Parts: sequence; structure tokens; C-alpha cells
Amino acid sequence: AVWGLVRVAQAEFPGRVVLVDVDTPDGWLTSVAGLIGAGLTQAAIRTGRVRIPRLVRTTTALTPPTQKAWSLHSSGGGTFDSLTLTPRDTDTRPLRPGEIRIAVHAAGVNFRDVVVALGMVPGLEGLGGEGAGTIIDTAPDVTGLTIGDRVFGLIPDAFGPTAIVDARLVAPIPPHWTYAQAASVPIAYLTAYYGLIELAHLRPGQRVLIHAATGGVGMAAVQIARHIGAEILATASPTKWPTLREQGLHDTHIASSRTLDFEQKFATGVDVVLNSLAGEYIDASLRLLRPGGAFIEMGKTDIRPTDTITTTHPNIHYQAFDLPEAGPDLIATMLRHILHMFTNNQLHLPPKTCFDIRQAPDALRYLSQARHIGKIVLTIPPTPNPHHTTLITGGNGTLAQLVARHLVHHHGHRNLILTTRRPNTDDLTQLVTDLQQHGAHIHIATCDTTDPQQIHQLINQIDNLGTVIHTTGILDDAILTSLNPQRLHTTWAPKAHAAWTLHQATTNHHNLTHFILFSSIAATLGNPGQANYAAANAYLDALATWRHHQGLPATSIAWGLWNTQSTMTTDLTTTHHNRLARTGITPMTPTTALTLLDHALTTHHPTPTATQWNLS
Repeated sequence: AVWGLVRVAQAEFPGRVVLVDVDTPDGWLTSVAGLIGAGLTQAAIRTGRVRIPRLVRTTTALTPPTQKAWSLHSSGGGTFDSLTLTPRDTDTRPLRPGEIRIAVHAAGVNFRDVVVALGMVPGLEGLGGEGAGTIIDTAPDVTGLTIGDRVFGLIPDAFGPTAIVDARLVAPIPPHWTYAQAASVPIAYLTAYYGLIELAHLRPGQRVLIHAATGGVGMAAVQIARHIGAEILATASPTKWPTLREQGLHDTHIASSRTLDFEQKFATGVDVVLNSLAGEYIDASLRLLRPGGAFIEMGKTDIRPTDTITTTHPNIHYQAFDLPEAGPDLIATMLRHILHMFTNNQLHLPPKTCFDIRQAPDALRYLSQARHIGKIVLTIPPTPNPHHTTLITGGNGTLAQLVARHLVHHHGHRNLILTTRRPNTDDLTQLVTDLQQHGAHIHIATCDTTDPQQIHQLINQIDNLGTVIHTTGILDDAILTSLNPQRLHTTWAPKAHAAWTLHQATTNHHNLTHFILFSSIAATLGNPGQANYAAANAYLDALATWRHHQGLPATSIAWGLWNTQSTMTTDLTTTHHNRLARTGITPMTPTTALTLLDHALTTHHPTPTATQWNLS
């Protein structure tokens, strides 16, 4: 919100304000001086790199095929650019005994996926091994699970909208977990549990060395080892040590995963090594093992022959493993134990970073560079169900009514709720009459979206909410020096405050496929006279980005000017239009704007710009 407001201050008072967003308090004055000297007015400083705003083409995303079922596939080019989304038959293949068909909503990413995508290990194939979704079909002999259940677990080929899996490999998702949270759990926690408890037989008081302890498996292993009562030693990149300290590890028990210094630091020896490193790091770890110790290898790129290890280290147990080797029955048992530990607060969900599956090359590249903490999760583009309910705020507004007609006429939506504080108007009556003639059920709900209680009460009455479109907005233009708390509240409450309440109220609506916020290009460009409005819309953009990172549906559309008469545009004068034209923005017809709306909803970016530019 500060970004949006200060951008307007810069436009109204040229040369007076420099806006710098820093991730550390150190050295920012020097950075600001350098920016001023370079003539820059806005910048974000991240890990020492200066980022400045520029209007550029969006990055190319993977394009799903037209078929309903598809999955992420590597063509074997040895780079992440060889990844494609290719058709498959998981929506039509008959189920075998014991199988279920799942609509996948989120899938966890693991280093194995990096290895497969890059072709690092010959013969290793298959992307995606875990996920979360909704059961859409079951074999006749499956009991305890039914269509519509939310489940998560080990799901082969989970990088796509549908998957088929052995019913023993999944379990019900706890009610308060999102699909993205559930997808972050199976492989990390099952691998740590299997490696430490089933293979290493870790006991209370033993010393365990956990390599890469800020990754998904590493963080799960720290929690499980602590539950057992073991003494934990951990390695990670020094930049990630604060995460280990937050997990309760003392500096004496932390070492770098980028050097071999851990061998000297932990020279008194360990009883168990849970390994994911390679090369000389394996040799150093083997030398740390006490007689009778266990070296449990999770890695895929440097698996040693067991007889070689036995010859050089005769008094230790070496075992490399793949989780599926445990078998469906043991996996089902371990998954139940892990869920029980989560229920008793003995385990906690890992931090996660979410990418749309159309950004899969970026996600795998991010993982390969070890830039993440916890888990990386791919979210699957939702398929809207036209029979789910769509909620549109600002029902009296021209844009809300245009969108409602568009959804019914072009997308076949059948159940719409429009909120308004003034339900008995001629245009709403006409809208209801017109859309009912097209087979839609339209309900006009009297609701003040600035009142959280009214929003919660309304949404709690909706059983099958699939889409939220927040169009409400009010202008109260004034130059920055004329603003006061009331004028800020006028624009903030119906747009930003209401958006946050909508977010909170829909958290447990797991069928939600779209959460659409109508923002404005004013937040990006800093339109003079609209500091309050720019602040509110910048908040919407940030909320969408934040929801996107949490694996929740989110799109905030930075609209330009619609060429249609509305309550918000009535007061726009010729001067306003001329000022916008000088920035390169020209008004859009409703047809153009609604076409851009459809395009925005298919993009993988949380905040696309929907603006008609006049470039000259």
C-alpha cells in the first residue's frame, strides 16, 4: 500500500521523493545515494541486487494441451527448457482393483524431479510423486474413501490435472489444511520417518547428522528426530542458518553444507547420517560414523556399492533407498502415524513456495539452485465448474453487471450472487430478468462489504462457492496534501479491507477455483490525484501475490480505463482523460475489456495488467 501511495507522491512532487524497499537495514543509505546519483526514483534491493520497475513482456509459460488430461514431461534435452505439458489418458483409463482417480490440485516437487528433468541418472523416469486433490472415481472394491473426498499422499505422475493411484497410498486431508499444504507433506515426512525410524532405528540419545536440513526432508527429519529424543546435528547453507536456529538448534550443532568443515566441527562422531549430498561430502560423513552406526542415503546422484562401503567401513550399515520400496501397506501405516503426530502437534507443516505448474521450469530451476526453504509446490490450473456459485461484489456497479452477463452468456455460469447495499434498482431488476431467461439463477444479496460480519454471514450460507470476483471500488480523488484519514478510509474500506475479509471468509471453501480482485493501473503508475485509490489497489495486488505463494487461487487485474459509463467514471473530466492519454492509456470497449478478463484468468501471473496502450 505504501508503494502505491508514494508512487503518486512522486508523480505530484517530481524530484522530491525516492522510494526504496530494502530487505536488510545495512547499507541502505549508501544504496539510496547511489540511486539518486543514477537518477532512479524507485527500487527494491534484494540480497544486494537492485531491481527497478520496467514494462516488459511476460515470461513464456508452458501451455496445457486442449485435452482434459495431461502431465509434465521431459523430452530429454538435458535442460529445464525441455519440459512440456503433454496429453495422457488418466481421465479415461479404466480403474484396476484398489485404484482411485483424483483431480489433482497441488503437487510437491522433489530433487528427484530435478534429476529426472535433467537426465542426470540414466533410466530414472517419471515426474511428480506426491500431491493432493479430490477423488473423482473409485474402483468397486475400494472402501473407506468416496467420490468428493479430499486426499493427499504418494501420487505417481501428479504433475497434471488428474492421476490414478493405489488407494492405500493416500489419506484424508485434515480439514484446516489447504491442498498446497497437504501436497508439501507426503514425501518429505514419509522419507524422514522411513529413513530414521524404519531403516536407521534411531533411538533416544543418539547423535544424528541431517544434511540439507532446511529442505523439505531435512526439516521433517529434524522434527521427527527431536520427537524421538535424539541429539540433532545439521548442515545447511550459511544463509539458511537462521531457519535452523528457529527450529531450536544451537550454533554448536550447525555447520555449512557448502564446505567440509562439518567433519571437524562434529569430530566426536555420530550414530546416524541422513544424507542427500554427494562426492567428498559422503566420504567425510562416513568417517564421522561411530562403530555400529547407520548411513542412510536418500540421494540419487552418488549411490555407492554396498560391498565397497563394507570393505572401507566394516562396522557401519550403509543403505540407499527409494521410498516406494517400503511397499503400499507400510506406507499406509507410516502415513497414519504421521497424521497422528500432526494432530498432536508433534509435527508442523513446512514452509513452502508455490509455483503454477505452467512455471514448472522456473520451479525446478529454483529447487536445483537450493534457493528454497522447506518445500516447493506446483499448483494445477483450476477447471471452473459453471454449476458452482459465483459471488460478485459491487452488484450495482456497471463492471459487475457486465461481468455477470459475460459469465452467463460466454462461460455458462448458472448460479450467481451479486452483493449490493441498494438491491432495488431498475438495472439490477433488468439484469436478473435477462439472465434468468438464459437459464441462470441470480440472487441479489443485500450486503455492505465494508462490514466483515455481513461478509462472513453471507459466505457461510454458500455451500458450493467456486468463484469470488471483487469489483467494489470508490473514488475520492484529491492531491496528496489534501488527503486525511477519512478520505483514505473512503477508498480503502470497500476495496482493500473488504478484500482481506473475503480472503478470511473463504479460507475453508476448498472448491474455490478463482479469487479475482479488480485492481487498477493507478497503483502501478501512480496517477496524480489518486494516492488513496493507488494505495488500496496496490494492496489488492500484494494480497493476490501472497495468496498465490500460499497455493490459494488469486488474480488481481490491474485494469486500465473502461469506455463505459459507471458510478466511478461519471466524475472523470476531459482533463482526466487527457492526462491518461498522455501516459499511453486509452479507454477500452467492454468487449475488449472482457476479452482481456478471459486472458487474465488463464495467465500464471497473480497480477496481470489489462490495459489498452496507445504506443507512439
